[in-house]
Amino acid sequence: MRRLYLGLAAGIAILAFFGFAQQAPTGELYKVLKTVKAGGTGGFDYVNADEAGRRLYVPRLGPGARISVFDLDTLDPIGEIPGVSAHGAVVSPKTGYGFASSKPVAMFDTKTLAIIKTIDVDGAPDGIMYDSFNDRVYVLSHRAPNATVINAEDGSVLGTIDLGGAPEQAASDGKGHMYVDIEDKAEIAVVDAKTLAVTGYYDISARGAVCAGLALDVKNNVLFASCRNPQNMVMLNASDGKILDALPIGAGTDGAGFNPNSMEAFSSQGDGTLTVIKENSPTTFAVEQNVTTMPGAKTMTLDPKTNHILLIAAEFGPASTAPRGGGRAGRGPMLPDSFSIVLVGK
Repeated sequence: MRRLYLGLAAGIAILAFFGFAQQAPTGELYKVLKTVKAGGTGGFDYVNADEAGRRLYVPRLGPGARISVFDLDTLDPIGEIPGVSAHGAVVSPKTGYGFASSKPVAMFDTKTLAIIKTIDVDGAPDGIMYDSFNDRVYVLSHRAPNATVINAEDGSVLGTIDLGGAPEQAASDGKGHMYVDIEDKAEIAVVDAKTLAVTGYYDISARGAVCAGLALDVKNNVLFASCRNPQNMVMLNASDGKILDALPIGAGTDGAGFNPNSMEAFSSQGDGTLTVIKENSPTTFAVEQNVTTMPGAKTMTLDPKTNHILLIAAEFGPASTAPRGGGRAGRGPMLPDSFSIVLVGK
């Protein structure tokens, strides 16, 4: 009888373990709260939330190029900045000026949405970041110069930075250190914001490559790099580049963010998922949830005031041509008025 009881106890313990392991994370889960079909023609890339100004900036590319501006709280349209074909847009809360990664770069008034001036830059403007440390804007390009630095006060070009490869997303600690993920090198470039010089590179090829998203926990000095091959979120110490951990994410990441209010990192993916990673301590992390969003919603922005994540996507028809030589078929045309803003929260 003793052996039978022990066997039953062991079996119950095993079942309890597997039951626990399959349980959803405790607490309220993230979900899609709202999907707004903003519609309109034109491609899209990055989306940016201006927390202080309570506006959402969505540049549209191609014919009819413009920057569409929405109320960050209601997602109602506020206005547009016509004639600007940009990949991204950021705002300086100190000056109230906005900047778009167009060629030339467009500098605009966030109150009136009027263009103040255009700024000639070399390269091919793509990503863009605002750094509050010294009120500067960094325009990123896959070809040289990899970064053009602009004074957010007057729009003057302060210099350029050779990052040694193709940059995707950048993050700043607000103390003079900037980090840039180099997509084609499986590296994170470390930049001195005072001297505009690269001071080093962190090699993350052992756990991730083709990294297209980067976020930073400023308090604990932890970088989160979302990578496509392998599909991992790589966590590393921002001080020395030591890899702390790597966890699986969805396919086709193109953006990352970190919310200090919840101590969670996010990776948005083109497969229509948003991976949520919990920072339990500065050295321990866990995949908390994979939220179903919308296919193609691969870029994101975070609103720390509401703890909402906002993504953009659209619906596409079938490809018009078959793949050649075993390659991937091209994407079909965007379906009319299918462009959408997806709001995720608890």
